[in-house]
Amino acid sequence: MVVWYFQHIVAYVLIAAVLSLVGKPLMVLFSRIRYKKWRLPTTVRAALTLLSIWLVFVLFFYIFTPLIIGQLNELSRVDVDGIIGRLDKPMHDVDLLVRKYASSDPEFSVKTALSHELEKIVNVTQISLFFGSLAATVKDFAIAIFAISFITFFFLKENNLFYQAIIILFPQRYEANIKRALSSIHRLLVRYFIGIFSDILCVMILLTLGLTFIAGFSWSQALFIGLLAGVLNMIPYVGQLISYALGTAICLVTAFSTDVALFPFLLKMLAVFFTVQAIDASVLQPFIYSNSVKAHPLEIFLIILIAGSLGGILGMLVAIPTYTVLRVFAKEFFNNFRVVRKLTEKI
Repeated sequence: MVVWYFQHIVAYVLIAAVLSLVGKPLMVLFSRIRYKKWRLPTTVRAALTLLSIWLVFVLFFYIFTPLIIGQLNELSRVDVDGIIGRLDKPMHDVDLLVRKYASSDPEFSVKTALSHELEKIVNVTQISLFFGSLAATVKDFAIAIFAISFITFFFLKENNLFYQAIIILFPQRYEANIKRALSSIHRLLVRYFIGIFSDILCVMILLTLGLTFIAGFSWSQALFIGLLAGVLNMIPYVGQLISYALGTAICLVTAFSTDVALFPFLLKMLAVFFTVQAIDASVLQPFIYSNSVKAHPLEIFLIILIAGSLGGILGMLVAIPTYTVLRVFAKEFFNNFRVVRKLTEKI
């Protein structure tokens, strides 16, 4: 109950813990900077590491924000009536089938429904309202950034501060168990986060290159779709499907507004999507979500489904790290149960 009441603060601490984990290699790198017997003070190293982390985020948004805005502007200029006009004959045939088998409304029109949905997608007003609501949260976002930065700085400066804070929550007789658990968690989560970022990068590169050189998209549009797919791919399984659906919708809208032959274009685009999906599902995902946290793929899949039903997209995002932590602690404290021994035998 207390954790739920202070969920924002708990979230800040956990995010700071992850950032400090990411920043540890930089701390080691900066510790090697020395002149004779002089070395960079720990405070300076922590500040430089924190600055480097935020610099990466700033550069990311600096590079990709103009690209995203440009694609949104292109969507806002799409001729919806022209798109619908190119689909008149196929939609007329679909109308007849729907009225005959699926709809009791004699006035039902796929064309009208599709036009309405496309106008929602490319409506500049809707986009403006979205960014307006986004701007309304800037204050809370700034507070979160400051809080996370402040906590991360001290986690970096005092290497074991987060671990010590966890250890003192338990009775002293369990200290050895907690230290072993934290060591295992650190090792597994480092592998997991490295795998996650590698997966994002691979999906982004493969889709960008495939859509550019095979499907025939412009570089900026292919990069936009690749970035979208890569970032949403952080949501295991479902994120991949969402990104491909959104990417396909954007591609189709753009294709209909140009003179590109629809079906060859669509086939090439789907071939790229399915090929990347196959590579990701058969090679990348099992390695990351199974091997990196030492769990069976079916086990991971069920955990993600449960987390999604309980916490939605956010639950799916944190499902695997949370499950990893619970498994490690279960191994340390409940290893006398057969089910626990079975689930944690590979850790």
